[in-house]
Amino acid sequence: MEDQRQREKMAKERKQRNLLAFTGTAALLAIAVNLAIAAINAHKKKRGKKDLFGSNVRVNLSAHEILKLADQIIARSKEVHDIVASIPLDKITYMNVISPLADLEAEQFPLVQSCILPKLVSTSDEVRKASAEAERRIDAHVSTCSNREDVYRVVKAFAARREWTSPEAKHYVECLVRDFERNGLNLSMTKREEVQRLRTQMNDLCMEYIRNLNDDDSFLCFSETQLVGLPTEFLKSLDKAKNGRFKVSLKSHHVSPILDLCKVGTTRRTVAMAYGQRCGGANLDVLEKLIQLRHRFARLLGYSNYADYAADFTMAKTSSKVFEFLEDISASLNDLAARELAILKELKIEEGDSPVGIEDLLYYVKRFEEQQFDLDLGALRQYFPVDLVLPGILKIYQDLLGFRFEEIEDAEVWHHDIRLFSVLEFSSKDVLGYFYLDLYYREGKYAHTSVLALQNGSLPFNAARQIPVALLISQIQKGVGGQPGLLQFSEVVNLVHEFAHVVHHICNRGSFARFSGLHVDPFFVEIPAKVLENWCYESIPLKLISGFHQDITKPINDEMCKSLKRWRHSFSALKLKQEILCCLFDQIIHSTENVDIVELFKHLHPKVMLGLPMLEGTNPASCFPQCVIGYEATCYSRIWSEVFATDIFASKFRDCLSNQHIGMQFRKKVLAPGGGKDPIEILSDFLGREPSIKAFVDSRTELSL
Repeated sequence: MEDQRQREKMAKERKQRNLLAFTGTAALLAIAVNLAIAAINAHKKKRGKKDLFGSNVRVNLSAHEILKLADQIIARSKEVHDIVASIPLDKITYMNVISPLADLEAEQFPLVQSCILPKLVSTSDEVRKASAEAERRIDAHVSTCSNREDVYRVVKAFAARREWTSPEAKHYVECLVRDFERNGLNLSMTKREEVQRLRTQMNDLCMEYIRNLNDDDSFLCFSETQLVGLPTEFLKSLDKAKNGRFKVSLKSHHVSPILDLCKVGTTRRTVAMAYGQRCGGANLDVLEKLIQLRHRFARLLGYSNYADYAADFTMAKTSSKVFEFLEDISASLNDLAARELAILKELKIEEGDSPVGIEDLLYYVKRFEEQQFDLDLGALRQYFPVDLVLPGILKIYQDLLGFRFEEIEDAEVWHHDIRLFSVLEFSSKDVLGYFYLDLYYREGKYAHTSVLALQNGSLPFNAARQIPVALLISQIQKGVGGQPGLLQFSEVVNLVHEFAHVVHHICNRGSFARFSGLHVDPFFVEIPAKVLENWCYESIPLKLISGFHQDITKPINDEMCKSLKRWRHSFSALKLKQEILCCLFDQIIHSTENVDIVELFKHLHPKVMLGLPMLEGTNPASCFPQCVIGYEATCYSRIWSEVFATDIFASKFRDCLSNQHIGMQFRKKVLAPGGGKDPIEILSDFLGREPSIKAFVDSRTELSL
């Protein structure tokens, strides 16, 4: 059984990143009026802080300034769209239609983000509310712009001429047309209205499905003897029923510890069954209606099914390619997964218990890992004081990618904990971009570790290159009482991963803001970050970012490094099989109509999971939010990114982690192009061949149990 909390967190983080990275671009917003910029600059000068050369990001706006700037953005945007729409079709050129729209995206994005950022980081309730209201107004304007038939008609007419100034410009125009047509603007008015009606109905059903899960307050009661193996702290956190038994809710923060740690098999089975039965009747009906509407929506837009609609503008291109990918991975892992399952069955036999079931996997995986690995992840955090980890991470990226990071003192920031760095070429003083670090816990701040694009790199027509600006935000606990703040190993990995997004954004050398840094294929954007996660499991970089908090000259030892690497791939085939099961279900319901979704899971489960049946009476489809919102028809995206990241790491970096020549090639060929170039072409150019699944499968086998 998957850890739903982790997957929900991933979906939420992905949705948040997309919202903040793309809000300004999607709307094709316009240049802010000079009066607003002048007022903000005057406001900054009063504070006596340094201006950030090349950055149009505005921080510390008041509630009034935020709303005023948002309204000015919207007003000016409407004016510019009106001008573009008024161009006679026989007078249209790249310069009077496409170039203005592209330049507007670049120049407006940092101002839009200036309005939205305070919602996530401000300590003022008033400012956060103003920021949320500004976002609402801008989003409403986004919707209006994306449905402007007059602008679409002009852009479409230019596209028909095929007068491209470059391959990247061609792709940009195609994206403009695509966005309009995915809103139905190429359809008759009747069909267009139906597209909008279906979109509203689908959104309502998604919200109903999630609301049903959130509102579910079911619980089970157990005696202390039925919860043997759970920590005392966990038991103390549980409420008690009138009969004195412990109340266990069917939320992941209760379910996961029980499936991981409870020694009583009947308790694990009872909890797993109840967890898989949540919202059974209600959400199955909702999902069936939602899938039908999605297929109707996709057909109206010219696709055979919703899965093809979702895949069209991703690396996969078609749902048939997705099926081929998932089935190849699944088949390649059968032998390894069978060996892993045999180990778990043997462990359960030793306890004289019943045959192993799907509800037992997490418990026996943990039991085996405790026996085989001398690894206490709780104690390991003593080797990761944040004040040592952060400089180590920065050094890794500087050395590998040819950067020099310089901290900027006395810059204007929104809190005294914020640090600001410029990114320079190591061999020159050329400024490539900036990044803010907002790492420490604050009340009211966005809760998850993520990267936000604040200004996109681009090359506007007849202007200097606009440099990118990024923010890495987290909620790390500071040290107290003279003791340093310590990071869990998972937090270290997360920081390395997210900082890869920072450098990906900074490295962009594309011409269009729409294709800048994080504005790439949603599957491709995770590949560089997943490549660089590998440094967390290799001895040399691990020792660079670690040191015992009472004596930082003592990093983690070689045995710990080896254990972490083995632990990372422990039962990886079996775990991946469970994920593939959900991905196949997601693909099938979104590519085939009139599927019995309950019977489909029953059919797929033993086929994918090496004969293990689904728990009787459970309805996984009723509590599978990823296929409803956030990852609908794209649940496979995490596996897709990891497979190609493994290919890059194994082929280029595994034996030369600190080779700056390869690092610079990675920077120039993978990180720099942005979204203006086909992702498969980018990977093939770097690898010298098309990417494949072989390295991924081999890596699992090499590090198998």
